[in-house]
Amino acid sequence: MAVPHLLTRFTPFVLKNPGRGRAERGGPADRGHPAYGRLGAMADGSWYDADIDHVIISEAQIREKTAELAKQISADYAHVEDGLLLVCVLKGAVMFMADFARALGRQGPPAELEFMAVSSYGQGTTSSGVVRILKDLDRDIAGRHVVVVEDIVDSGLTLSWLLRYLESRSAASVEVVALFRKPDAVKVQVPVKYVGFDIPTEFVVGYGLDFGERYRELPYVGVLKPEVYARA
Repeated sequence: MAVPHLLTRFTPFVLKNPGRGRAERGGPADRGHPAYGRLGAMADGSWYDADIDHVIISEAQIREKTAELAKQISADYAHVEDGLLLVCVLKGAVMFMADFARALGRQGPPAELEFMAVSSYGQGTTSSGVVRILKDLDRDIAGRHVVVVEDIVDSGLTLSWLLRYLESRSAASVEVVALFRKPDAVKVQVPVKYVGFDIPTEFVVGYGLDFGERYRELPYVGVLKPEVYARA
């Protein structure tokens, strides 16, 4: 039985683009934010500080938004007796999955964790649209209420394929929670019910988002300096 929609669709926080125009992942900065250092990057002593042009979403903002998303999903699925099945899309969503699952656990309903790895990026920066399953689910999801946990929705190509795949396995319902979304990069419209931040199309890294498998561990999200990815 489908879950009753007790609340309205979550409205994401929108970051305005001040006119920068880099391609791929990211958004603008508020350089007056206390998280910023003298050169615009977060001065927290991170190994990668010199590669970050400016921070767009701070660690505190991520923590607050994650709690908001967990609160709404907790309310929307309050009557699901067998709990939720959270499906983390590796590798980028690992940071968000851990924090989101803990936030949800403080409110309920209970949740089980599953992980999938699919590939359409390789080492590049744009989706190929061709999806390969690198790691499949370890259990049957028939009859379960599934929430896909994503770090970022950009082209929508991979996520569109993934949702069709999960629905084909007879899940009771499938919804998506994504911390970031780039509306201007969307090629395929995908129903994403829960979104944390809408961000423009600069190249961002941190909090699971990578460039060449680096920067995932940063606690904030920042715009990568153009000279860094130009060297690749």
